Amino acid sequence: MTGIKALTSSMEDYLEAIFHIVSKKQAAKAKDIALRLNVNNSSVTGALRSLSEKGYINYAPYDLITLTETGKVHARNVVKRHEALENFFIRILGAAPEEAESTACKMEHSISPDILERLIRFVRFIENCPRGGEDWLKKFTEVCRGDDIQRHCQECLTTCLEDAREKAL
Repeated sequence: MTGIKALTSSMEDYLEAIFHIVSKKQAAKAKDIALRLNVNNSSVTGALRSLSEKGYINYAPYDLITLTETGKVHARNVVKRHEALENFFIRILGAAPEEAESTACKMEHSISPDILERLIRFVRFIENCPRGGEDWLKKFTEVCRGDDIQRHCQECLTTCLEDAREKAL
């Protein structure tokens, strides 16, 4: 092991795949990784050697593959980024799950920790805000389909004013 080194997007994809396989089966095989990532076995072998040299996985040819402690930490971070992005795309933007998943997979490698944390907080805020929540998200979905944004905003403002008047009485 030569010490912990930075990973490329492709290497993070391998680490994420190993994490998911190990979560289900306790260990991964090269064949499992090739199937999950839809790549050939020789590509997997090269990636596994590289991840092992960098200290992210325990690997020997024809043996089971497991994550090192460092590999687990890094893989969990990749999974967290992926899930946060996918969740945002589906729950807030109303994207189709397939498109959300593939876009999250591309973006998970470059999102900064600060932006990720803000995105997670934004999702929580929108889902829990009295002026947000499910009704707000449904209206946003309608706007994404081409509905008149001005009409939706006017309806929301009118409702808020009526609620404020009722509370004042």
